[in-house]
Amino acid sequence: HARRAAELKAMAEFVLHLYSATQYERIEGVESFVAEDPSGSFGVMANHARMLACLDFGLARFRKADGTWEFLALPGGVAYFRDNELRLSTRRYFRHRDLQRARGELEEQIRAEEQDLREIRNGLARLERDMLRQLWKSMRPAGGVP
Repeated sequence: HARRAAELKAMAEFVLHLYSATQYERIEGVESFVAEDPSGSFGVMANHARMLACLDFGLARFRKADGTWEFLALPGGVAYFRDNELRLSTRRYFRHRDLQRARGELEEQIRAEEQDLREIRNGLARLERDMLRQLWKSMRPAGGVP
């Protein structure tokens, strides 16, 4: 009976692969995964049909066989489930058992990305000004009188 119970338990679990630009983790014994895509929240359990989803910027979570939940803060990504394995690919992720810590990481990530966007916008504005200045100079007559 113990062997059959172990087999049934293994059938109710899947493997989660986490990929980022700098990290890889293989997590066995996952019972469920919950995330959000543009259509809303969805969940995956063992033996789910093959699926592909583009994840939104935010928090995802998964429950391990021991009943504990873990949280992933991520800037979007792609989730692909096939052959009882879920592959999640993202630029980067933060994995925590503590929901508040995961939220904190996500908020920090949002702040950092907003700062990056501000810097990019400022750089583009400077580039545009410099280009207009060069264009203006090139259109002036050689004698210096416009």
